[in-house]
Amino acid sequence: IEKLMAMFQPVEYDKLVKVNGEISVYFREAGHVLGSASVELNIEGEKIVFSGDLGSTKTSLLRDPAKIEEADYVVIESTYGDRFHESNQQCKNAIENIAEETATKKGVLMIPSFSLERTQQLLYHFNELVENNCIPRLPIFIDSPLAIRLTGIYSRYPEYYNNEAKLLLKSGDDIFKFPGLKLTLTTKESKAINDVFPPKIIIAGSGMSQGGRIIHHEARYLSEPENTLLIVAYQAKGTLGREILDGADSVKIMGETVPVRAKVERVDCYSSHGDQKDLLWWLSNIVQSGADRKIKKVFICHGEEDSSLALSRKIKNDFGLKTEAPHLGDVAEL
Repeated sequence: IEKLMAMFQPVEYDKLVKVNGEISVYFREAGHVLGSASVELNIEGEKIVFSGDLGSTKTSLLRDPAKIEEADYVVIESTYGDRFHESNQQCKNAIENIAEETATKKGVLMIPSFSLERTQQLLYHFNELVENNCIPRLPIFIDSPLAIRLTGIYSRYPEYYNNEAKLLLKSGDDIFKFPGLKLTLTTKESKAINDVFPPKIIIAGSGMSQGGRIIHHEARYLSEPENTLLIVAYQAKGTLGREILDGADSVKIMGETVPVRAKVERVDCYSSHGDQKDLLWWLSNIVQSGADRKIKKVFICHGEEDSSLALSRKIKNDFGLKTEAPHLGDVAEL
């Protein structure tokens, strides 16, 4: 791994990178997470664009994905190719109501969260809600050493924030800090959360409850009806988070059967993946800029079958383009 890491080379957005005489690459801002990029690959006069993971235009923190001009072939993700996210305001309203209910019931609000981007988005919203006195002053724990370190990295690169976040920073607001926030780096600090009487809020990894510190909190608090589990991330099939979201009466955590009596809530605006509208907006920029260069085919990847096929149909109907939703291992000749 050390030898591989030594070969890493940082690349700026929108700078031409020549691989050899026939192949060149541009990396375009994808808005998914800090540093994420779409890849614009030029090979012998043909251009293939790989969307990578595309961010949402509704995100409250990072800039929108960059507009890309023209392509012969496009490979686009489809994580949310068949649905639409809630607005930021709907999410803030939901969190406000859930936090109020948690305080009233003297319960525990657990939020399984990815360490990268999702936790930073949550901190950004909680900062606004706390400082504007929209929610009660509860202790809010970030119980993830990785999320804490990544938040420090996010703080060092405000140039990639969107205008709203930049304006808050200019006003002197530290968007990732607010009264009541507690960062628990060590195992001892994490265990000490148990000694804090409810109401309280715990944000911890992993986002799908497949490991990390969140499963210890779920094992302790899922069985109590005054508590709430708030799902803010995609839950893949076969994960503990998906099992809970699908309405399981009980789940296995660390070998023990835990009844699910806590309230389970979900909000759909925090995804770092764009929804169908975002994906079509990104693709439309390529279509509209290519008056002399029509896309020959769009490959729809990175999504469950229903989602990929729904996006495929929508692209055909809206743009009249040829599409294909390949399976793992399929080979396409261009």
